[in-house]
Amino acid sequence: MLLSSATLLAAAGTALPASARQAPSPPTPQKAAERALHALGTHAAQVRAGDGQAFQVVRVAMDRDGTSHTRMTRTYAGLPVLGGDIVVHQSASGAWRGSSGTLAKAPAGSRPEVSARTAEKRAVTRHRKADGSPALVVEARTADHRPRLAWRVQTIGKQADGTPSRIFTSVDAATGKVLLREETIRTEAGDGKSLYTGTVPLETTKSGGTYQLKDPTRGNTYTGDAGNQADLCFLIWCFMRAPATVFTDADNHWGSGTTADRATVAVDAQFGTGMTWDFYKNVFGRTGIAGDGKGSFNRVHYDNGYANAFWDDSCFCMTYGDGDGTQLGPLTSLDVAAHEMSHGVTSSTANLTYSGESGGLNEATSDIMAAAVEFYAGNSNDVGDYLVGEKIVLPGFGRPALRFMDRPSRDGNSADSWSTGTKNLDVHYSSGVANHFYYLLSEGSGAKTINGVSYDSPTSNGSTITGIGRDAATKIWYRALTTYMTSSTDYKGARTATLNAARDLYGSGSTQYNTVAAAWSAVNVN
Repeated sequence: MLLSSATLLAAAGTALPASARQAPSPPTPQKAAERALHALGTHAAQVRAGDGQAFQVVRVAMDRDGTSHTRMTRTYAGLPVLGGDIVVHQSASGAWRGSSGTLAKAPAGSRPEVSARTAEKRAVTRHRKADGSPALVVEARTADHRPRLAWRVQTIGKQADGTPSRIFTSVDAATGKVLLREETIRTEAGDGKSLYTGTVPLETTKSGGTYQLKDPTRGNTYTGDAGNQADLCFLIWCFMRAPATVFTDADNHWGSGTTADRATVAVDAQFGTGMTWDFYKNVFGRTGIAGDGKGSFNRVHYDNGYANAFWDDSCFCMTYGDGDGTQLGPLTSLDVAAHEMSHGVTSSTANLTYSGESGGLNEATSDIMAAAVEFYAGNSNDVGDYLVGEKIVLPGFGRPALRFMDRPSRDGNSADSWSTGTKNLDVHYSSGVANHFYYLLSEGSGAKTINGVSYDSPTSNGSTITGIGRDAATKIWYRALTTYMTSSTDYKGARTATLNAARDLYGSGSTQYNTVAAAWSAVNVN
């Protein structure tokens, strides 16, 4: 047949109905939703509708031919009906094409016979505690799909492998029987080939048929691609930010270990963020940057040739450039990630002003915690050291690291010890005084080799310092930061703060206390 039947009829002079001459326009999603809600009354038996029920449209999917699929949730007597959700299917003209749902019958009755307290006892176990008050619901997600009035109790704990656990338990409000337990923390164990730390484990989130580089075990921290775009800012106000399009992957194996794959440096950033989260949580009991359990996010591939990284309080995010290709590579190494994340910790605690001596202490805090995270991680591809940014420097940079904590002046700009001019230095250089203090406090003075790296730390007063160990030094610094330092603390104030912290942790007159005093004197803070 060379022509359509409609064309043949028209050629023969047969008049066509208007509906045949012009196909009806497909409905808008809003119109489809209105039709679906209206149709519930006509098809009440099929959708198990009844008195006391209400429906809420949550999504409308449209086929190319105008067929609509309207997803709804339902309530009964104001209570959510779990398992009562439905999808109404209609043609482009609004004709009923059926519904999808599992509810076995319409709900009835809304007065509980079992108390909320009793329901909570049913849900709580030795290793789980209640989180919030029980709430009444209609539970219909059981095997028989019969709706039952129930108490929904949220409990928190840990899964067998240490993953956080948040379970909702539905307890029959008539009998006290546990109807359902639902784990809401869903993790996927993936791995990534990073640029700097080898193949590393990653916690990811499965979404549909793909995986997202989002860690539900660490506050949903995620890493996104900035697409080599930059923030558009004027002074301190940004009116357009570079994106952070979350990385996705089909098989949960991320990156290739080279920059040819854009996900490679995302692996580094995500791994560094997760390791820093674990360090603060396991060493100090601090969950998340602000201590509130909330995650941040990373942006990688920021701008073009951007050879830096930064923390931004306003977006609660860390941003990494790809480097300039001659002096610096991508700035997503473990210590850089820990450094930037620690700026957020400082902002959430002492909030050290980012200028003068307090700014030097701010930068030093990030260098100190970055070194501590590196040692904590125990990664054989990036062993712990007292160098800053050693992985990101390229031959054109001219030295093996950005900064050196044992002798900060090795970078040509940083101060080994305090002077009246310290406050006038750039904060990345005035930080040398505190970095040097931390190294002396941890490892002591003189020459030594640690993890294959050679150090030789002098003292400004010719003294010999015996270190108290990195763990004690780090705990003292953290307590000083979070308990005693304030926004304008200077080096003199930092000496007092760390002595107070050493007293609290180890006692006045202890070896740790006396070494804090000696290490500050060794960098001319008296």
